[in-house]
Amino acid sequence: MSDFRLTPGTRLVIATHNQGKLSEFKELFAPFDLDLVSAGKLGLPEPEETGTTFSENARIKAHAAASASGLISLSDDSGLCVDALDGQPGVYTADWAGVPRDFGRAMQRVEDLLQQQGATEPGKRTAQFRATLCLALPPVDGGGIRDIIFEGEARGTLVWPPRGTLGFGYDPVFLPDGYDITFGEMSSEVKHSWSPQKTGLSHRARAFAKLVEACCV
Repeated sequence: MSDFRLTPGTRLVIATHNQGKLSEFKELFAPFDLDLVSAGKLGLPEPEETGTTFSENARIKAHAAASASGLISLSDDSGLCVDALDGQPGVYTADWAGVPRDFGRAMQRVEDLLQQQGATEPGKRTAQFRATLCLALPPVDGGGIRDIIFEGEARGTLVWPPRGTLGFGYDPVFLPDGYDITFGEMSSEVKHSWSPQKTGLSHRARAFAKLVEACCV
C-alpha cells in the first residue's frame, strides 16, 4: 500500500488526548523526522469509543481524526488483559480509572479482584498488555477513509504493591517476562527497547515495529 508511506516531513496526527501516549509516540518516531501533532493540540473532539475490541476503538479514533483534520492519522487502543479475570479490564482499561483518570484506583480494583480469585501466586497473576495501532488516510476524491492495523503484545505478571513512578497507567504493577523491574520502574528506552530491525519490548513498541516495516522502510 504505497500511499501509506511515511516520509520525512509528513504531518501525522496522533489521535490522542493522552500526554503519556503522545510522549511515547514522539520517542518512537524520533528516527523518522515526521511532523507529529496530537488531536488534543488541534482541538479535535474525542470520539466516543463504542467498540468492543481494541481494533474497533482504534479505528474509531483514527477515522475521526483523519476526517476532522484531513491529515494522515494514527491511533492507539491498548489495554491490560488479566488472565485470572477472563481478560478484564481489556478494552475498558481506561474506564476502570474513572473520570478524572485515577489509575491508582484502577490498579487497586484489579488487585482486589485478583485477591477475590485467590490469585496470590505469580503463576495465577499472568497478564498481557495489548496494543492496536490504526493508521488512517483521509478521504480522497469522494472515497472513504482507508486504514491499516498493527498489533503488539507484551506478556508478564502482575505485582503488588505498585512499583515505580515512570510510565503511566498500569505500568507500576506490570512485570514483563524476563525482567525483574516493572514498566513503572523502567526508563522509556528500556521499556520500548525499540530500534530499526528490532521488535521492542512494550506492546506499543512491538506494534510500532510492524508499522515501521510496512510504512517507513
